[in-house]
Amino acid sequence: MSKVLVIGAGGVSSVCVHKMAMNSGIFSEIHLASRTKAKCDAIAASVKDRTGESVQTYEIDAEEVPALTRLIQQIGPKLVVNLALPYQDLPIMDACLAAGVSYMDTANYEPKDEAKFEYHWQWAYHDRFKEAGLMALLGSGFDPGVTSVFATWLKKHKLRTIRTLDILDCNGGDHGQHFATNFNPEINIREVTAPARHWLNGEWVETPALTIRQNFDFEAVGPKNMYLMYHEEIESLKTHLPEIERIRFWMTFGDAYITHLTVLQNVGMTGIEPVRFQGKDIIPLQFLAAVLPKPETLGSTTTGKTNIGDIATGQALDGSGEKTFYIYNICDHEDAFHETGNQAVSYTTGVPAMIGAAMLLTGAWTGAGVFNMEQFDPDPYMDMLNQHGLPWQVKELAGPLAF
Repeated sequence: MSKVLVIGAGGVSSVCVHKMAMNSGIFSEIHLASRTKAKCDAIAASVKDRTGESVQTYEIDAEEVPALTRLIQQIGPKLVVNLALPYQDLPIMDACLAAGVSYMDTANYEPKDEAKFEYHWQWAYHDRFKEAGLMALLGSGFDPGVTSVFATWLKKHKLRTIRTLDILDCNGGDHGQHFATNFNPEINIREVTAPARHWLNGEWVETPALTIRQNFDFEAVGPKNMYLMYHEEIESLKTHLPEIERIRFWMTFGDAYITHLTVLQNVGMTGIEPVRFQGKDIIPLQFLAAVLPKPETLGSTTTGKTNIGDIATGQALDGSGEKTFYIYNICDHEDAFHETGNQAVSYTTGVPAMIGAAMLLTGAWTGAGVFNMEQFDPDPYMDMLNQHGLPWQVKELAGPLAF
């Protein structure tokens, strides 16, 4: 039984806090803080209504390290779960170190003034967390997070080595909007419009954003166009599983999404440099995010399913030669909304956040320093996925992807 502080009050946080409340044997006290206390109060009210558990709420600017440190010290949690924006990772890590509390997040640090997300900023904290006897677990969402654990599960149970790894993220849902993002619009669009990069034979290969496309038939969704992108788990997997020759990340987008995004780029609305407007500096992308539908409001209208998983090729553990395995989860938007009031994109990140926190709080995963998901035994995490709404399946394919 442990006390936890969650920072952030979006859709992912809502799912995570609901699932924590459903597991009160692990999470004895749940505290929730964000810049807007009203959002925390709304989540707390929903949790109370659905589970009967109480959530304590607070207003905090996560970038104000002294104030956040005081709040952590006041609450006295065993773990801080960062579900705020990636810009805030480092300040929250600083506050955790100052308060002497372990840390967890779902997405790696990204500076505000550059659309570049890499782990080196957070990996640089390893010695400080180690010397403090604290643990920082990075990236316990779905991708990154579950996709990395999928890879280590395959390596433990199916493959002696992994030669190629493809991560496939498909959202087959329909939210009924002309254009909307399924998680924070600002982060989503920065991620999608960044140059694509994949890992090949010890080197990064960079290509322009959204220029490499393949079609794949996803179970329970159907054929979808997916685009080669950069995603942070490529960096950590190539570091911790260095035998992998090639790692690629693919995400599906509909034609309407691509058309809208192209127009918005062409007119400058995805820019991150300040623009002077009526005597004030505004960031076009931040203004766009403010007028787009909020992801946490899409749950009641979203139908369809997500399908996210790994396709890995390597030498089989049983000595039978090279084999290819596909391990994946299918999540239903309407089922996710019925359980937590949020659509499946939030659900597939919020549930793994709860499970990652449970790994630390129960002692299933231990250590002092900064760690990624693939550095731990995958089995207890995989077991909890099956138990808490994200069942997975694995099947052998006839061979590697043809592309």
